[in-house]
Amino acid sequence: MNNTVTVGSEQASEQARAMVGRHYRLTDHYEVGREKIREFARAVQDYHPAHWQESAAWDLGYDALIAPLTFPSIVWLLMQRKMFESVITGYDISQILQTEQTIQMHRPLVAGDQLRCDSFIESFRQFGDNDFMVTKNVLTNQHKELLQTACTTVVARTGTEVGPHIAAVVDGVIMSGQALADRRGAAQPRESLMADTGIVECFDDLPARSVDETQVRVPSSGPSFDELRVGAELPTRVVSFTRGDLVNYAGVSGDSNPIHFSDHVAIAAGLPDVVSHGLLTMGLGAGYITEWVGDPAAVTEYGVRFAGFAPVAQTQHSRIEFGGRIKSLDPSRRAATIALTATCGGRKLFGRATAEVLLR
Repeated sequence: MNNTVTVGSEQASEQARAMVGRHYRLTDHYEVGREKIREFARAVQDYHPAHWQESAAWDLGYDALIAPLTFPSIVWLLMQRKMFESVITGYDISQILQTEQTIQMHRPLVAGDQLRCDSFIESFRQFGDNDFMVTKNVLTNQHKELLQTACTTVVARTGTEVGPHIAAVVDGVIMSGQALADRRGAAQPRESLMADTGIVECFDDLPARSVDETQVRVPSSGPSFDELRVGAELPTRVVSFTRGDLVNYAGVSGDSNPIHFSDHVAIAAGLPDVVSHGLLTMGLGAGYITEWVGDPAAVTEYGVRFAGFAPVAQTQHSRIEFGGRIKSLDPSRRAATIALTATCGGRKLFGRATAEVLLR
């Protein structure tokens, strides 16, 4: 008797391949809450006053708290989960990893925004036993204003053989309803299933993509464009976190992958220990950038290609050191592109990471 099961399947790969070029939408909006902004800012250790105090947001020209840069990851993960629960049901969620995330900010998210999320399946390719999918998520608000465009690359491991006892460990710790057996056992016709799970396939157009760039704020404080030079180094910042921080981020963000809290699953996945969420690391990096520029609404683009994991021991703090340098300057826009680095215990966490900011 064969005592192993293959994670993923040819059927899952064919499902994913067939979705390229298709457009899906969450059927309900996500409302950005004042307290949720504070919860998320705490989870990514971003203490810019505009995330915590209305008076600080007012000073920047906004009438409500401003959300941290990676706050929309809550909605991206919600859309991704619903896609894997209802449309691409053959993959094991515990074997899906995010490898790259880019964000283009058109205007900041603020408390009270009602977010609509549209997802476009941009591409699919196979490389060995891995399936790579790229999706583009577009966020708009209740006024049909374009807020953010984000591209996500995920890899699903399809050739890994996992023993039944390992699969049982995963199903025993993953959030209820997200186990592979649960999702496969709930198979229904696509139309009724998608209606039940909150996404629909769409064939209409989104609001025009052209955005008035003055909506992105040029800060009145912080570094001046005229003071900067290509190659200049930003001050380093060291962030400390524990497994408690991982659990908190998982709850706040909705990222329930058990490699971030279960020793058994992490080791079974070939990891040295429980590891930090990639998007948590990216969120910590975003806070590093906004702390330097002085205004979270002055960041226009941010992208990370993940290269490694930050292990987190049971009873010890882990530390990530962030650094940056000025990669290029654009005098016509008074904008700077920053190359970021992030290391943990000598491990390089970002393969490539850049942010573009506007300067006074």
